[in-house]
Amino acid sequence: MNDDTQPLTTAGVEHTDLFSVRPGIPITQAFDELSVLLGCVGHLTDQAEMEGDRQAGSAARILSSLAKALINDMESGINRLR
Repeated sequence: MNDDTQPLTTAGVEHTDLFSVRPGIPITQAFDELSVLLGCVGHLTDQAEMEGDRQAGSAARILSSLAKALINDMESGINRLR
């Protein structure tokens, strides 16, 4: 199989202290999950700012680190084929 026909997938190299990205997840699915994660971060950030909700702020921080790990891993998966 040459590089032109390999599907784009996650590399599975990124992780946080508690979570890691599994290798081989199709990039389209990873983008869908990333969109959901960032939607939650936005909602929690709004709640934290408008209501002074420190717990929502902490949750937003944790989810944003997960989103960053996913983005970095997706980039590694894409660059792996270059």
